[in-house]
Amino acid sequence: MKVLVIGSGGREHALSHKLSSSQHVEEVFVIPGNDAMQNVATVVGDIKETEHEKIVRFAQENAAEWVVIGPEQPLTEGLADALTAAGIKVFGPNKEAAQIEGSKSFAKAIMAKYDIPTAEYAVIHTKEAALDYLMDHPAPIVLKQDGLAAGKGVIVAMTHEEAVGAIERFYKDGDAEVVFEEFLAGEEFSLMVFVNDDFIIPFDVIAQDHKRAYDGDKGPNTGGMGAYCPVPHIGEDILKVTNERIAYPIAQAMSEEGLNYFGLLYIGAIITEDGPKVIEFNARFGDPECQVLLTKMDSDFIEVLAALERKEAIELEWSEDAVVGVVLAAAGYPGSYDRGHKVYGYNGELDYYISGLKKEDDWVTNGGRVMLALGTGRSIEEAVKASYGNVDKITSDGLFHRQDIAHRAL
Repeated sequence: MKVLVIGSGGREHALSHKLSSSQHVEEVFVIPGNDAMQNVATVVGDIKETEHEKIVRFAQENAAEWVVIGPEQPLTEGLADALTAAGIKVFGPNKEAAQIEGSKSFAKAIMAKYDIPTAEYAVIHTKEAALDYLMDHPAPIVLKQDGLAAGKGVIVAMTHEEAVGAIERFYKDGDAEVVFEEFLAGEEFSLMVFVNDDFIIPFDVIAQDHKRAYDGDKGPNTGGMGAYCPVPHIGEDILKVTNERIAYPIAQAMSEEGLNYFGLLYIGAIITEDGPKVIEFNARFGDPECQVLLTKMDSDFIEVLAALERKEAIELEWSEDAVVGVVLAAAGYPGSYDRGHKVYGYNGELDYYISGLKKEDDWVTNGGRVMLALGTGRSIEEAVKASYGNVDKITSDGLFHRQDIAHRAL
């Protein structure tokens, strides 16, 4: 069969690679892709993610049996709806269901209605009300911009001054919808779940990513600076409880609400004194968790999709290796950064998943998170050594990376 992947980042590079390795797939197309994805797919760079009609037409004309949507934006804008209406099978939720990520207030409301454990919260629309709320709910406190923000719309304010600064930022243009949450202390992890309405296939391997920009989990939140799996210090008991209290109930809740969710649900969770609680849901694979999890997964992705479509239980197969991925990001990210810095040492190897490189005479940077260097090994220590070995093969004056990815597992 032929498969079409939507997106241009490292997550979509990993998805394209995984799909291209399926015994059932003869060709993978990617829209719009990037120059580095030519090592695993046919890149269709003249169509944009936002051009839904062109995407539908391309899928029809090229007999794509499945379309796999990687990023959140096309999902919240209804690309899955357009493809489904044209009779094309799509892995990715419809527009209404994608609100579980696209609207923080929507997600919190459904969790409150169905008693799914999460932080206490309030949705506040004006700066004045926000400042009043802060007086009664002092820092530390979490502020979340409603809507999509590429992983950068969350501020964890540890002091009163930081909270006031966050309020000034989020309401700078006037009234806005901002979710204020109780600060939860604990260790975070990411669980991915395949969902078909009220039926789920949960991953039995979890990943942990590093959101902060700098070593020691310092600095601003980012889309993710690295990830690893498995997470040896988070036991099967935590995974079991997370599935029982969060994964199965949220699938049932969305089914009860008539959302007809079909796709990947990302559960960003935190281990508290009261057990795992939800920090956020994403309506797609996390990035960079996707890259490390798909590297570890031995199952044929198409066979998993077929089982999910039939609501048929399937045991996911995993390599015994640990996997670590380190993000190389543009200097200045997640703030402003320059493009066009030359990058040396990358020659199309699949030890790297690329999100922000462009091929000119040389490879040059073309985004915030530029590439992810993978490493595998029989232990986390070996995988860390391998991933940083691949980091060291890359030279550029326009990149930086964290030196402590997977430190919690060492």
